[in-house]
Amino acid sequence: MLVIAEAGVNHNGNSKIACELIRASAEAGADFVKFQIFKTDRLVTAAATQASYQQRNLGAPEGQGQSAMLRALELEDKAFFELKRECERNGVRFMATPFDIGSAMFQIDELGDDLIKVGSGDFDNLPLLVALGRRGVNVILSSGMSTLGDIEMALGAMAFGYLAGAQEAPSPAAFLDAYGAGEARAVLREKVTLLHCTTEYPAPWESLNLRAIPAMARAFGIDVGYSDHSAGSEAALAAYVLGATMLEKHVTLDRTMPGPDHKASMEPAELAAMIGQIRNLGKALGDGIKCAKPAEIANKAIARKAPVAARAIRAGEMLTEENVTLKRTMGGLPAIRFYDFLGRPSPRDFAADEAIS
Repeated sequence: MLVIAEAGVNHNGNSKIACELIRASAEAGADFVKFQIFKTDRLVTAAATQASYQQRNLGAPEGQGQSAMLRALELEDKAFFELKRECERNGVRFMATPFDIGSAMFQIDELGDDLIKVGSGDFDNLPLLVALGRRGVNVILSSGMSTLGDIEMALGAMAFGYLAGAQEAPSPAAFLDAYGAGEARAVLREKVTLLHCTTEYPAPWESLNLRAIPAMARAFGIDVGYSDHSAGSEAALAAYVLGATMLEKHVTLDRTMPGPDHKASMEPAELAAMIGQIRNLGKALGDGIKCAKPAEIANKAIARKAPVAARAIRAGEMLTEENVTLKRTMGGLPAIRFYDFLGRPSPRDFAADEAIS
């Protein structure tokens, strides 16, 4: 399972904190560190209010606007070049979520990224999905607040972007036609990973619906991961067992820091512990073929039983369930051979507890 440490805006608008998050995430064992690229004026209007979890985590009054909050969290474009270099220095991959087409094109053309994460808030941003498809990039598509029908439309927009000619006009009908085309399945399987997600911070246990992960994989025939907004690591581990191929988890240097996402994030030590659990679980799941494993073979001779004489047996005496039993011993026939020789004469004398052979 690939692990994305979602630094998001937990840098609080400070690129030095962002670099610390990269180093901490890399040390914890993450495969990617992800940030958010946006321009406040292109993302929200003055009328947009904060989500209830943002108001709760920031202690803001009801109806507080998003604009001032986002402006304080916005990084300049030049900061992302340094963050990408810092990722490279620490052996972890840089990733980002763009919140508008302009930011997406900056990420592709300037930062040189070929893997773009689309957040749940832009799941139905069909112009963005078409634009990404037309650039041919790989996309991780988070599906919070959506239904299977919504996912089909989003994947249709992606398929249209990947497959349609430049002169073809986008439309919902065109997206569904593109999704139904035979070549769409192959390109979506190659280019797109879906993330199951519950868009609440932190997400209540009863809202997680982790069984949607295999259901989505069956419905759409592409890789499905999990963007986890719950507390702790239990849901992430369960998602892995259910077939999630990728995990995204928010990370912060300190949950007590001010900001909208810190309280729903893991601190570095917790992230490291969770990633260690995931790596161990990956080993434990195995290949699904039931067989004796090297670690247990040496114990087979000790733990398994063999047919032995229940009492002294004379040569020629019939072997029966009264004079033959199963016990742990050294050597002898495997217990599965117990019935093979019952009803036959003993080939020789056997002392009590001597293995029958």
